[in-house]
Amino acid sequence: MRSPRAEQIHNRGRALAYEGQFARAAEEFRRVLKFDPGNPFARYDLALALLAQGRFDEGFSHYSARYELPGARPRPDLPFPAWTGQSLEGKSLVVFPEQGFGDQIQMARFAPVLAGMGADVTWLCEPALAPLFQGLGVRALAAAGKVEFPDPDYWCQVMDLPGLLRVSSDRIPGAPYLSAPPKPLGGKVGLVRRGKPSHANDGVRSLPDDLILPFEALNLAPESTGARSFQETAEIIAGLNLVISVDTAIAHLAGALGKPCFLMLAAQGVDWRWKRSGSTSPWYPTMRLYRQPRPGDWATVVAQVQKDMQDFL
Repeated sequence: MRSPRAEQIHNRGRALAYEGQFARAAEEFRRVLKFDPGNPFARYDLALALLAQGRFDEGFSHYSARYELPGARPRPDLPFPAWTGQSLEGKSLVVFPEQGFGDQIQMARFAPVLAGMGADVTWLCEPALAPLFQGLGVRALAAAGKVEFPDPDYWCQVMDLPGLLRVSSDRIPGAPYLSAPPKPLGGKVGLVRRGKPSHANDGVRSLPDDLILPFEALNLAPESTGARSFQETAEIIAGLNLVISVDTAIAHLAGALGKPCFLMLAAQGVDWRWKRSGSTSPWYPTMRLYRQPRPGDWATVVAQVQKDMQDFL
């Protein structure tokens, strides 16, 4: 049973991380692990705090704690071994999907890397992503129903790849790594103002419904465009000059396509991949980050986005 003292320290660490104070949060999570070395919650939170600081080597070493969290998808129980980073020359590897669409789009950059290491790669993904991933140079298959592929030598989970490939913040395979033929729907700018409502942080990361934007843009939500897959959304984005988005999978898609993207970020609860400060992202060179100066202040963000959009266009 966890001690009340460890619980208190852990909660303080989470509060610090929510406010973007990742270095201080990491210190608190380390203190929890001194009380309880096997605590998966503290290890996972430490991983996120380290990753948000760009400390990928240590961060991804703790990231495996996600498998131990209640309700987490277990590791696949397979008759062949997990890949642990050894040579893939002449070997076959199956990569399993996990987490959200944005995560899978972000990690798709590693498919050509694995193929370049001499591997025969089967890349499993959500059905909505399968058409989009056909151009990655690997065998991209929808992970739905019974999926058949050659017996592999190894397997791994998609979110294990940055750690296994020893990625650092200054050595990330760049974009674009996805492509799509343009399908213009009219207009130069696309907009995503809301994320998935079921996301735990959606109330913070999405624009409020009553916020009136001082510019016109094409609504990129699938229910507005009629897109039935990410491939179709990618074709629409390819016909635009600019995408403006909150933290959603479509922002990842724009970045992966190499499309200029203005990403609007909340002051609290920022995902590890966007760090705490800075206006650029090592994951997507064509992305520009706009951060709330204080919690809830979307007006300042939108005003700066409008100004820069006018200059950009």
